[in-house]
Amino acid sequence: MATLTAYHTPVLLHESVDALITDDGGIYADATFGGGGHSAAILDRLGKTGRLLAFDQDEDAIRNNSITDPRLTLIRSNFRFILNFALHEGFRDGIDGILADLGVSSHQFDTAGRGFSFRFDAPLDMRMNTGSDTDAADILNNYSMEDLERVLRLYGEVENSRKLSSLVCKAREKKPICTTGDLYEAIETILPKTAEHKFLAKIYQALRIEVNQEMKSLKQFLCGAAEVLKPGGRLVIITYHSLEDRMVKNFIKTGNVDGSVEKDIYGNLKTPFKAVNRKPILPSEEEISGNTRARSAKLRVAEKTEGKS
Repeated sequence: MATLTAYHTPVLLHESVDALITDDGGIYADATFGGGGHSAAILDRLGKTGRLLAFDQDEDAIRNNSITDPRLTLIRSNFRFILNFALHEGFRDGIDGILADLGVSSHQFDTAGRGFSFRFDAPLDMRMNTGSDTDAADILNNYSMEDLERVLRLYGEVENSRKLSSLVCKAREKKPICTTGDLYEAIETILPKTAEHKFLAKIYQALRIEVNQEMKSLKQFLCGAAEVLKPGGRLVIITYHSLEDRMVKNFIKTGNVDGSVEKDIYGNLKTPFKAVNRKPILPSEEEISGNTRARSAKLRVAEKTEGKS
């Protein structure tokens, strides 16, 4: 049976794998390998002829992998390139199911040097791919006030984003904002005393999304998934905040992340998917009590229709 690792505890493990697997001899993809918990559970359910293609852009995740199953092909890459790699690996007839857990791994949150958490005084990094050029410190020190405000408002839904951006710009005139402590010092006067952690979480979410271009990657991934899935194939996605959940919900419903409705000449909605679960599947109270990071998770399941995307 699949085991959970200290690296990351997989969320909605059984629910997501149950929704994903429709053929134990099929070809599947775990678009967000992380600690390998979902991949291990998928492999447990597959027969000898089954195959699993897994992705992670984080070198730590690749290095941590302890799965030696020959049915697994693990690729260090952003999941936005799923179509390219599926074709490269020879799956030209399509694959049977794709699972993506869009959350940040526990390892990334709990490793101080990665800069994902305000719990530590550490460098403001937040790169999921440590080989990429731009980190959170670059954004805070180089973006214009207008661009900072846009990032905070759009990706973090941060209250007082204009005032916050102004404080950052004034602070960096005196010294670069390089660590989580520097950022806290720069914005301390605007932090709400009764909800400081919640406010900081929104700021860090916004910076992380911008650093990793998460919304652009998700859009490209969804389009690639629609292309590479076989008719009847399953798309199983776990989201953690309203921005990404809205994009996934829209894509399933309308075939695009904006939710723009397009119909064919017969008046039928043009979308490559049909929703399997009308409402998202949520973690149980038991799971949340054992893993508080699961509390905001939502699982959506869709099936590829016969028509092409």
